[in-house]
Amino acid sequence: MEPYRFLISGGGTGGHIFPAVSIANALKERYPDCQILFVGAEGRMEMERVPKAGYEIKGLPVQGFYRTHMWRNIGVAFNNLRGLIRARNIVKTFRPHVAIGVGGYASGAAMKAAALQHVPLLLQEQNGFAGVTNKMLANDASTICVAYENMERFFPKEKLVMTGNPVRQNLQSGTATEAYAHFHLYDNKKTLLVIGGSLGAKTINDSILTHLDKIASDNDIQLLWQTGKGYIDAIRKATADKTLPNVIITDFIDRMDLAYAMADVVVSRAGASSISELCLLGKAAILVPSPNVAEDHQTHNAVALVDHDAALMVRDADAIDTLADIAIQLLHNHTRQHTLQQNIVKLAQRNSASRIADEVEKLLKK
Repeated sequence: MEPYRFLISGGGTGGHIFPAVSIANALKERYPDCQILFVGAEGRMEMERVPKAGYEIKGLPVQGFYRTHMWRNIGVAFNNLRGLIRARNIVKTFRPHVAIGVGGYASGAAMKAAALQHVPLLLQEQNGFAGVTNKMLANDASTICVAYENMERFFPKEKLVMTGNPVRQNLQSGTATEAYAHFHLYDNKKTLLVIGGSLGAKTINDSILTHLDKIASDNDIQLLWQTGKGYIDAIRKATADKTLPNVIITDFIDRMDLAYAMADVVVSRAGASSISELCLLGKAAILVPSPNVAEDHQTHNAVALVDHDAALMVRDADAIDTLADIAIQLLHNHTRQHTLQQNIVKLAQRNSASRIADEVEKLLKK
């Protein structure tokens, strides 16, 4: 029998890429001789991250439509049509047994091209408020894997399977002892981990920078701050004249397992992948939903945790005034941390990539 071929598409942010790669890894573990081809959007981060994970990827000239400057959408529509034609040729050449879409511009073209050629589709929706691409593809899909309850608001109920969101591998491999040594931080201080997603988050960075002196002056606290590549130069310039022995500022943390291992409190955006990681690891978290996402889906993600007393939420508009103080208070309140930790870990969906691979296997058998 010939090896199975799987087409996986989606990207734009780490929130789409990490689950896609995790699904690919689960399929590769189950079918060692399978062939996996990714399809992404030209110029987006998946074109760099996917090859680093060991997989081939082809790019499409696709992009989202502008909500302002509507005249520019003429060019966008033309490029998206080119992308659909290119996706059709990729599907025709690769001949996948199953196509898997995780959301994003490229996923729309790739999955539609696969559906038109009668390839079974599996969609993976990470958020509590479904993305436009997946909603448009719902009628073509055989299976839709989700991470939140009540998703029949967006999709046919009979297609839904609760799997949770796959997360990055090896997140639980590090220990706090290793972490303190790796980051040259102290094992007798409370650790605040600040992350703004794969691209960074301006509001979170501004909030920490505004109150950095207050954080640094607390001798019981230390800070590990991931700014994102786009913000690191400005923040390093702004802090160049400060003495910050208990603060580590970096554009990117490559050992997130160690960062999480020593974190007492995590400040994060409310992207689906970030929330899934926080649930799995049982971390006390303060979520600052991004207002610059479709359908305000990060707020929906965060509220799902807040409703279970599993996280705190700070509105983006309030963050500069209140975020630092709330973080400092939580760092000093062990009882509140413990409650949040206990409640968030109850929401974890485990072995999500393997469970999605189970659904792919069902489609293969059909």
